[in-house]
Amino acid sequence: MRPESKSRWLIVCVLLLGVATVPSTATAETDTPPLNFVVLLVDDLGFMDIGANNPNCFYETPNIDRFSDSAMRFTNGYAANPVCSPTRFSLMTGRYPTRTQATNFFSGKREGTFRPAPLNDKMPLDEVTIAEVLKPKGYQTFFAGKWHLGPDPDFYPPAQGFDVNMGGYHRGGPYTGKKYFSPFQNPELRPDSPPGDHLPDRLARETASFIEQNADQPFLAYLAFYSVHTPLMGRPDLVKKYQAKAAEIEGEEFADEEQVFGDRPRKVRILQKHAVYAAMVEAMDQAVGKVLDQIDAAGIANHTVVVLTSDNGGLSTSEGSPTSNLPLRGGKGWVYEGGIREPWIIRYPGVTQPGSVSDEPICSIDLLPTIAAAVDATLPQPIDGINLAPALRGNSLDREALFWHYPHYSNQGGFPGGAIRMGNYKLVERYEDGRIHLYDLSRDVGEKNDLADSMPDKAEQMRHRLHDWYQDVNAQFLREKNGNQPWVPSE
Repeated sequence: MRPESKSRWLIVCVLLLGVATVPSTATAETDTPPLNFVVLLVDDLGFMDIGANNPNCFYETPNIDRFSDSAMRFTNGYAANPVCSPTRFSLMTGRYPTRTQATNFFSGKREGTFRPAPLNDKMPLDEVTIAEVLKPKGYQTFFAGKWHLGPDPDFYPPAQGFDVNMGGYHRGGPYTGKKYFSPFQNPELRPDSPPGDHLPDRLARETASFIEQNADQPFLAYLAFYSVHTPLMGRPDLVKKYQAKAAEIEGEEFADEEQVFGDRPRKVRILQKHAVYAAMVEAMDQAVGKVLDQIDAAGIANHTVVVLTSDNGGLSTSEGSPTSNLPLRGGKGWVYEGGIREPWIIRYPGVTQPGSVSDEPICSIDLLPTIAAAVDATLPQPIDGINLAPALRGNSLDREALFWHYPHYSNQGGFPGGAIRMGNYKLVERYEDGRIHLYDLSRDVGEKNDLADSMPDKAEQMRHRLHDWYQDVNAQFLREKNGNQPWVPSE
């Protein structure tokens, strides 16, 4: 057995011992069934891409909106990183991906003016996942869709506590076969579908089937859609529908945005009217509806926690630039709000009020500790996230700060940088030259009015706190290129 595998199994054994004396979530006195957990993770779905967050949304998301009406919707929900793999790491582990240098999509190593920070392109096996927390409590565990957390089967979902894996492997998108349409030729999605099947629907059917088969025992169903990530491909019937809808919309579609590499001006989409992307969003929404309907049909909605979120902001500055995140600035690949603020909707029976809204800042690092607390599980590793139960009940989290660290040149043109949010204030730090920007998100969610010069004490306080965090998580920074030295933190 490899050393890292031994380490992982030692930690799992510790977890087993640690929870052996914890009472089950279902007790003889109350005969209350244990909680089930369904996680719906949509790839690249922007905050403004659902009707629940955006009354003027071009895309139609009736199932997600219906779900929001039954749950709590967060207006300040975040991903731990502006691209996919690091956020998926944080959702699984409750930890900032910077702790293991898993700070870019696996394996993105683009260079710009400088070389990027070193990248660990796998989630270490000694990281304890949600599935590994729940397994000792008697849970059946299921994964479907995009994994993108390791280079080979040694790092796929079965190596991290999942009993079933439908489609999760090393690729970050549906790049084999006919991509979003069968045959998919995904080696972990077996058997392949008959010709014409649509990937989001196949993944939803597999998830619904697992829920139906396991309705009489506690389970975790984690559906990580490949949608709405590129390649931009929609069902023809839905594309036709949105082409007609887009023809009625007028206005400028793009505006200028800064760039950190290349010699062509970069544009950002400022108007939602991309028919193919809209078709992808609606097909994903229909798939979400299929899973939600199965929860109801199985009669388990009153003891099933359902979470819906995304892994980074909407794609707005490259690769087709299919969506607009306005009024949020930037998009996927940027540490501006458009790259890290996400849809977050949670339904926790007996805890959340239907149709409620919370403004508390939450993050992908909070999913694991919230689930662990719900089943009284002991966590065997340091956790950066917090239990969201107070916020889910409508109270304050009393959170000091949230942090971001992206020492890379994104495919989308975003600059290498870090950020900290404390209360309503957010400080952004650029890693090429160390410049900082300060924004009051309560008044300036579009990050247009830089307060760093007018509030120097506040900026310095937040910068100092951010630099302390860098040291705590062993953050790595840009490296020399062609004799040119990048900025590095001085404290």
